[in-house]
Amino acid sequence: MAERVQQPAAKRLCCRPGYSAACRQGQRAGGAVCGASGSGQGASGKTQSPESLLDIAARKVAEKWPFQRVEERFERIPEPVQRRIVYWSFPRSEREICMYSSFNTDGEDSAAAADGGDESRLPFRRGIALLEGGCVDNVLQVGFHLSGTVTEPATTSEPEVVCSVAISFDRCKITSVTCGCGNKDIFYCAHVVALSLYRVRRPDQVKLHLPISETLFQMNRDQLQKFVQYLITVHHTEVLPTAQKLADEILSQNSEINQVHGAPDPTAGASVDDENCWHLDEDQVREQVKLFLSQGGYHGSGKQLNLLFSKVREMLKMRDSNGARMLTLITEQFMADPRLALWRQQGTTMTDKYRQLWDELGALWMCIVLSPHCKAEQKAAWLRQLKKWNGVDVCPWEDGNHGNELPNLTNALPQGAHGNQDLGTRPHRTVFTRAIEACDLHWQDSHLQHIISDDLYTNYCYHDNTENSLFDSRGWPLWHEHVPTACARVDALRSHGYPREALRLSIAIINTLRRQQQKQLDLFRNLKKDLLHKGLTSITNLEGWVGHPLDPIGTLFSTLMESARGEDDVSSGCLSCFQQCHDPALHAPARRFLEEGESYVALAVETALMGLGQQRVMPDGLYAQEKVCRNEEHLLAKLQEVDLDDALVKIFRKQAVFLLEGGPYSGLGEVIYRESVPMHTFAKYLFTSLLPHDAELAYKIALRAMRLPVLESSAPSGDMSRPHHIVSVVPNRYPRWFTLSHIESQQCELASTMLTAAKGDARRLETVLESIQKNVHSSSHIFKLAQDAFKIATLMDSLPDITLLKVSLELGLQVMRMTLSTLNWRRREMVRWLVTCATEVGVYALDSIMQSWFTLFTPTEATSIVATTVMSNSTIVRLHLDCHQQENLASSARTLALQCAMKDPQNCALSALTLCEKDHIAFETAYQIVLDAAATGMSYTQLFTIARYMEHRGYPMRAYKLATLAMAHLNLSYNQDTHPAINDVLWACALSHSLGKNELAAIIPLVVKSVKCATVLSDILRRCTLTTPGMVALHSRRNSGKLMSLDKAPLRQLLDATIGAYINTTHSRLTHISPRHYSEFIEFLSKARETFLMAHDGHIQFTQFIDNLKQIYKGKKKLMMLVRERFG
Repeated sequence: MAERVQQPAAKRLCCRPGYSAACRQGQRAGGAVCGASGSGQGASGKTQSPESLLDIAARKVAEKWPFQRVEERFERIPEPVQRRIVYWSFPRSEREICMYSSFNTDGEDSAAAADGGDESRLPFRRGIALLEGGCVDNVLQVGFHLSGTVTEPATTSEPEVVCSVAISFDRCKITSVTCGCGNKDIFYCAHVVALSLYRVRRPDQVKLHLPISETLFQMNRDQLQKFVQYLITVHHTEVLPTAQKLADEILSQNSEINQVHGAPDPTAGASVDDENCWHLDEDQVREQVKLFLSQGGYHGSGKQLNLLFSKVREMLKMRDSNGARMLTLITEQFMADPRLALWRQQGTTMTDKYRQLWDELGALWMCIVLSPHCKAEQKAAWLRQLKKWNGVDVCPWEDGNHGNELPNLTNALPQGAHGNQDLGTRPHRTVFTRAIEACDLHWQDSHLQHIISDDLYTNYCYHDNTENSLFDSRGWPLWHEHVPTACARVDALRSHGYPREALRLSIAIINTLRRQQQKQLDLFRNLKKDLLHKGLTSITNLEGWVGHPLDPIGTLFSTLMESARGEDDVSSGCLSCFQQCHDPALHAPARRFLEEGESYVALAVETALMGLGQQRVMPDGLYAQEKVCRNEEHLLAKLQEVDLDDALVKIFRKQAVFLLEGGPYSGLGEVIYRESVPMHTFAKYLFTSLLPHDAELAYKIALRAMRLPVLESSAPSGDMSRPHHIVSVVPNRYPRWFTLSHIESQQCELASTMLTAAKGDARRLETVLESIQKNVHSSSHIFKLAQDAFKIATLMDSLPDITLLKVSLELGLQVMRMTLSTLNWRRREMVRWLVTCATEVGVYALDSIMQSWFTLFTPTEATSIVATTVMSNSTIVRLHLDCHQQENLASSARTLALQCAMKDPQNCALSALTLCEKDHIAFETAYQIVLDAAATGMSYTQLFTIARYMEHRGYPMRAYKLATLAMAHLNLSYNQDTHPAINDVLWACALSHSLGKNELAAIIPLVVKSVKCATVLSDILRRCTLTTPGMVALHSRRNSGKLMSLDKAPLRQLLDATIGAYINTTHSRLTHISPRHYSEFIEFLSKARETFLMAHDGHIQFTQFIDNLKQIYKGKKKLMMLVRERFG
């Protein structure tokens, strides 16, 4: 708590006995009305004798009555009586002091540190250490005021510090604190804790005086004057100005101070008008919450705010009115968060963690307004405040979709009562709406009062078997109310410190749910034939219990589990407004209404199973859908902490049968609504739990849960591997399932769990495979399942499971078919994996996928991956194939290669040639396919690649043939001197040159026609003049002959084309040349001159060419000057 060294609030006025009661009235700052505090014997007396009547009476008066009322009631109060009242007015329980001095909810809990750090740093623990270290001194109690000094020992970095501490108290509550340490925090500092605990633990060592006004009453005039003068002398620097001011006012007849009788006394205790509540520094609460909110992106700030919410719950459980007061302060800061307006303006959503904080805020207000002991005027005040916040424009909506949802797109109930209602016209529910509605609820129903107050409340003569009967057939009480609302009552009872009452109501609610479940099952059995004939059903639960803002199932589960762990507060009293409880077995209330041999744990588990198995519609909006998933996983995590015994297994069997036969009331019924929340995660838990005990039932549950109707064939046609893309464009028919990817992954997990469990059981594996093929619609998830099955089947510590391998292969084949005509970035990985899987299955599987390749692979995949891998040495070694098997497999691969080459020669011809190398007929067939496709469908790049391959394999004439075909498709313009095809052109010319004059003569016209780039042509020309054609033939055989003449064909044609290309390129470059390219252009002309000079009249041609340039481009004076300098 932020302890400020300042004057305390004005105290009530005290005067001599004999004045009227009216003159004793005074004013103080007040707070909310608070309930009775916890009590415990604080005195340290060692005697075993009974308490005196004086102490008993004084203690009760000190707890309930403000001291002013005591003074008004009795004209004269004996001093011993006053002393005992003052003595007993200080808090006697350390629990509240702990609550107000740390985030920890229990001072004895060693895991209390707020951030998981050193718990000794908590103020409460540090206060205990200071007390036990003898650091508390000068303790003095004057009336209702305690003071003392606490010495903070010196450390290596800090000197010793002495802090003056003052504490005011009233009716066993600390009402104000001040400390000289200057610490600013929500909670009391360690020095206040140390002084408080000193008074609690060592009350007889504290020097106790009556209020100072009583002492002053006993003084005469001279004594009073001496007292005042000594006080001024000791503290003259601090009080002299104030003393003089007061003296002047007292001596003035008309001063305000003389208009009232008596004078304030800070030690005189509370006035009648004072609120009785523990000291809470409101400013520090506001500042701390504001600080935490400003750090919104950090994990620590959210944790601190959650700890504050826990502190509110702790206060409520202690029935401390500061709980509501603190929550009001927190809510004010939340509503003032500037990010709310920013998010609203930008249409963005708040973060998930922040959204959860708002949820907790709304839930806490629900608990507060449902308090069973609050007064009507108090509830009215809360209602006004809640409506005020609810009316603020930026108040967050309950479904979390503030400002980012388009109307009409999230309506998942077109056939319901509100199916045609425009969502834009419906009022949105805010986080406070439920609390506002709860203000209309009350606790005065006599049946409800009996349920929560009496373990003996039964009616064995009650035979009303109607829907809303008050008792079941056993005479046990039932409570019919909207389930989340009824559970909110349970949460309110728990939160306000009534654990036994909460438990009784929980059991009544659960017995009601059990009865409804049985009635629903009976009803469905009567209507089953008709419903199944129609093949459809409507949703029966528009509001699911799991993922609900009030978390009804979680509340019931926690209440029962806490009772099972014996964590209930046994000292908690019965409600004053209810009938008193006469159950002698306080440690085990409500056991009367459990089945024989049933435990709270069993009841909690059954409740969770009922809630998780409820058929419910998928809610609208991303946040609400994520909350369904999150709450389901949270509840399942709690269930997994429970060890299953025979009794619990029996409950699992019972609920599993209910769920399978429950019809429209069960998410695992035979027919479900298309947009119901899927049961995959829940079914996986049921499956693993039941499998060791009842495998048949476990598989029934899991197989039933595999369905995902929202993706079934009733959707519009499209790519069903990613069917959720259709959702956003068909409003009012297909909901926006934002969590669909998560749901599909959970479906995949369920299937994988079944595959693992079914290993070695061919019948089960076949059933699971059929379910996967029918219900899983995402290719990526089927691929994952195929991989999972493969891993399970080929574990290192056991022989491969051939049945499971076949399941893996079958799933892989399905993936291939699903993704054959769609883009998938994992496609190559999938194909490679399938070949690996088929290899593990055996040679027949490889042969099968090659025989039906056209339904599984593209031609490119079939040749470059499938056939190539099948033909590799590693595959042959892995399968231990003999020569006959190798030949059969190779034959299938060659047949596949030729078929692919026919279908897609551009991409498969080379692979086909490679695969057919060892079979002459197949190779010739592949080559002919290439020739047939060359004229039409193949590019020059593909033809050049195959031509090079042919040369490499020893077929130069075939390579030449393909090269000429490639040249016919090529076109290189004048400026493409870095084109990637240049190397192919040079290679083709070199190949022709090596084959002989005729071949070279045949290809040069093609080169001249296709290549317009001067530098490329000149390069070819030079290479052709260096050696005689055919001089370097295949196998390095040399032949004799003359160099070819540049004046005769075919080189003359090439030379003329090269010179012409230089001339055209020169004019093209001069059209848009800039001065920074002049030097580069001069070098280009130098290369051109070298080519011109290769002709017998080249010198003349080049001179004429230069002269023409000078004439045509004489305007480019600087450039022409450079031309003259270089070329004359």
